[in-house]
Amino acid sequence: MELRYAKEVLKTEMAAIRLVASRLNSHFVLAVRLILKCKGRVVVTGMGKAGIIGQKISATLASTGTPSLFLHPAEAYHGDLGRVTKDDIVLALSNSGTTNEIIQLLPSLKKIGVKIIAVTGSRKSQLGKYSNVVLEIGRVSEACHWGLVPSASTTAMLALGDALSLTVFRNRKLTKRQYALYHPGGELGRKLLRVKEIMRQGKQNPIIPETKTVQAALRAITKSRAGAISVVNKQKKLTGIFTDGDLRRHVGSDPRCLQVSIKKIMTRRPITVGPEKLAAEALQILRDKKIDEIPVVDKKGRPIGMLDVQDLLSAGIV
Repeated sequence: MELRYAKEVLKTEMAAIRLVASRLNSHFVLAVRLILKCKGRVVVTGMGKAGIIGQKISATLASTGTPSLFLHPAEAYHGDLGRVTKDDIVLALSNSGTTNEIIQLLPSLKKIGVKIIAVTGSRKSQLGKYSNVVLEIGRVSEACHWGLVPSASTTAMLALGDALSLTVFRNRKLTKRQYALYHPGGELGRKLLRVKEIMRQGKQNPIIPETKTVQAALRAITKSRAGAISVVNKQKKLTGIFTDGDLRRHVGSDPRCLQVSIKKIMTRRPITVGPEKLAAEALQILRDKKIDEIPVVDKKGRPIGMLDVQDLLSAGIV
């Protein structure tokens, strides 16, 4: 009994989405073009369950490159309407098209001069008549056994909102790099981090001339709390790297090495990366070469940073 009814609910909601898909027409194209040309934000509004769906649509728009905010219609009537400017577009959600809180806003929105896109059951509704573009859901049967609880209609709104948001997103032709700007804490944002964004610089990136002693290098490493130091020639170009691991190995075999020139015992021609390299690619190099640090050099071969496996851990790359 329970499973059979649950399946009926899902079938009803699937039917609502199919109905919406079948009703897509030139008005959908107009809505997409309006949003793409919008100089302000897409202000999404809706009451009750439609409002909750509206919040999700607004979030999807914002996360895909379209500035958007959600405006509660009741709060708008008491001052929050000041958030709306003539450069904005209002996306109003109401299945019936007669929701009081939405309808009472329409005259004020018209005075402000914004374009209104309606997501509603019928273009003949009050909301439909007042709007510049109408995206009709059609006559949707709710999934509840009384036919009253917003369910299939809100599912249809959500699906239509996704179709609208993602169509706009596709037409913006954003790169993955641009998209990642809106998701710095997400997996994609981490995958697209560049070496220059997480490398150690300044005092945390000690550099020493190759004429200095191992002892001088040790002091610089200790002072900076780094795990390695870059060694450069007179032209400031990287010629080697010396790590705390190297120090332990050499001191263990010959304590007098502290007075030796760093040039004699450094690792020559170390593996390097450029600042524009993806951090994930740098991690793979560290793994493949079984090393913990890698110098970051500019186009002229001058050290500008140091990338440590701990930096990658802190950035969530590992």
